[in-house]
Amino acid sequence: MNVQSDLAAASQQLLLPSEQATSRLAADVADVLAPGDLVTLSGDLGAGKTAFARALIRHLAGDERLEVPSPTFTLIQSYALPRLPLVHADLYRVSEARELVELGFEEAIEGAATLLEWPDRAAGMLPADRLDIAFHLVPELGPNCREARITAFGSFVGRTTRMFTVWRFLEQSGFRDTERQFVQGDASTRIYERLVANDGTAILMNAPRRPDGPPLRNGKPYSAIAHLAEDVRPFVAMARALHARGFSAPEIYAADLNEGLLVLEDLGSQTVVSDKGTPIQECYATAVDVLVALHRQALPQTLPIAPRTDHLLPPYDLEAFLIEAELLLDWYVPHRGGTLEPPARSEFFELWTASLRGALESSPSWVLRDYHSPNLLWLPQRQGMARVGLLDFQDALFGPPAYDVVSLLQDARVDVPQQMEMALLGSYVRARQASDRNFRAAEFLELYATLGTQRATKILGIFARLDRRDSKPQYLRHLPRVYRYLTRSLAHPSLSALKAWYDAHIPAPA
Repeated sequence: MNVQSDLAAASQQLLLPSEQATSRLAADVADVLAPGDLVTLSGDLGAGKTAFARALIRHLAGDERLEVPSPTFTLIQSYALPRLPLVHADLYRVSEARELVELGFEEAIEGAATLLEWPDRAAGMLPADRLDIAFHLVPELGPNCREARITAFGSFVGRTTRMFTVWRFLEQSGFRDTERQFVQGDASTRIYERLVANDGTAILMNAPRRPDGPPLRNGKPYSAIAHLAEDVRPFVAMARALHARGFSAPEIYAADLNEGLLVLEDLGSQTVVSDKGTPIQECYATAVDVLVALHRQALPQTLPIAPRTDHLLPPYDLEAFLIEAELLLDWYVPHRGGTLEPPARSEFFELWTASLRGALESSPSWVLRDYHSPNLLWLPQRQGMARVGLLDFQDALFGPPAYDVVSLLQDARVDVPQQMEMALLGSYVRARQASDRNFRAAEFLELYATLGTQRATKILGIFARLDRRDSKPQYLRHLPRVYRYLTRSLAHPSLSALKAWYDAHIPAPA
């Protein structure tokens, strides 16, 4: 598929030499669709509009054999697809726009992505935000050869530009002709796709630079205060550093650091939890072994990315710990219908500043930060600690090793029985004592409780924010579990003052 840009408008001219190329275009457009989007399909009879629509619907359905009839006679055909509802409409038999009102067209497409053939029949009714694809046959180049003019309007301009950026990256890195399959990602804005070829698979990470949010303190946004990665450079640095030390981080096959595009080794999809969502003992025990092996090493704070380009791991400093904990006050408390007066907020920060002193003074290591079941894969074909595949470490910091141990054993999305937590925590402590005579078990366990409290505090706020700000209510089901972890950690005697504050001000989930 050849791409030619038209710099005078948000438009691209493509040559589609085969049905396969048309299907690839359909799959790529499908991957950027959202509910409420409109894609208009123009062109003469037989130019390829319905073939494109059929390929797009089958891609979203994940079923290449799905029956997708032409809506020429029904006018409107609706599909309840896994990612979003979709409407396929054909206005060939519509002579006037007012007929669409009589057909209830606007009600039919509400909340759905829509593919609209013969959009000229709806003149004057098309929204400002849409994507138009005009097809033309090129018989002199072959019976299935088409040209497609893609024109983006309004909010589609940015997404379409990004789509073509991805195309160019895949073409330059030798992955353009692969089949692209959407992979369910995490709570972030990153998009993952599996690239399938005859000789194997790889993973495309599409992670454009994170825009700064509003300033919160000293002119800095939350992401800067909490040291969140703004681009893919920290991921590349950590992936290569972990891989070089024998850990199963994905190998990087191709990278465009400026555009935030990576092609990664595919570590598969086998997780460390059972089909019933319970932690698998062997997998979690091996994940503990990974942390032991990592924390035994003297690890550098500066990591190479590329020749003459390094990444300095930010410190997990007091400001970062506190801004994370503050999410509880700003999101979870309002979620439970409460408010906090200024004296209570001030006491919260004073107590946390005192409680975190030990964490700030402990010997630092790499903190992968999201070391829990969604980001750990099981690789049974490998040996030892290499059986645990590592993902999602771009926000890694230089800080207390206990943080990742808590992240694993107080998994926010999985019920880790307290007996299992204590057994694995004991295994970690004994392994560290055996290799480091300066390791102090009591100090570590106090840090474990402190950071368990801080992490649960943060996650209660994050999950409430995902519901209220990002319209992702599915995370609310985890709140009771996280609250149980919170009360478990607050039971440590060193946190008695903090526990009294939480008992007075933080209600349990409804």
